[in-house]
Amino acid sequence: MTAEIHTDLSDGILTITLARPDKKNALTNEMYGVLADTIEAAQLDPSIRIVLLQGDGDSFTAGNDVGEFAAIAAGKGPAKRHVHRFLHALANATKPVVAAVNGKAVGVGTTMLLHCDYIVLAEDAQLITPFVNLALVPEAASSYLLPLRIGHARAFEMFALGEPLDAKNAVAWGIANKVCANDQLRAEAQRMASRIAEKPAGSLNAMKKLMRDAQRLVAQMASESAQFEERLGSAEAREAFSAFAEKRKPDFTRLDRK
Repeated sequence: MTAEIHTDLSDGILTITLARPDKKNALTNEMYGVLADTIEAAQLDPSIRIVLLQGDGDSFTAGNDVGEFAAIAAGKGPAKRHVHRFLHALANATKPVVAAVNGKAVGVGTTMLLHCDYIVLAEDAQLITPFVNLALVPEAASSYLLPLRIGHARAFEMFALGEPLDAKNAVAWGIANKVCANDQLRAEAQRMASRIAEKPAGSLNAMKKLMRDAQRLVAQMASESAQFEERLGSAEAREAFSAFAEKRKPDFTRLDRK
């Protein structure tokens, strides 16, 4: 277990905490590996009835570690990227997953929520999907799930513009279940997780399987992943990450003239 992922099992609730607050809980390859192992193992542990995801500090997660992204774009990434295992673990999970989201949930921080079954947002929560801004494409089967959840027009807006969606609208659009005060977030998420954990586990798991086509989601992830890897090596991605590092606005129009 890495120091940047904490777990706690109590009363059938496995709480997984992203614990890298100094980096806004940006997810590294190592963290993805631990998350994948933990979620996969939870499905086989009868003492675990429900999984709860949360983040330390003032953000749920800033998404993928941009430094690692830039290394991948430069052809220097890790030999094995565990993000795929993590996303597949979420897609194939049969036990209910609750999320407690505070502050910014960027990129995969938002798309992973589409695999959660009950989501509590703090009043300051912001859901941000900046994939196109980084010259990439959506992942986590979100290119399928988000339009299915909120409609094409709103999903296109979220993906194409990458602007923050506030907590109130996230609930109104059907992405999350409820909003609560920041200082009540964890208590409320635990309360809802406890209520769900009291239900018959076999029935809950069977219901979740009926509601989700895991094979369809994994197939969509494979399609997205192929496009994602191709985009990471593109001139547009190099410009996006260079601009980020240099703290300037990227200029994609000049690439069109080459």
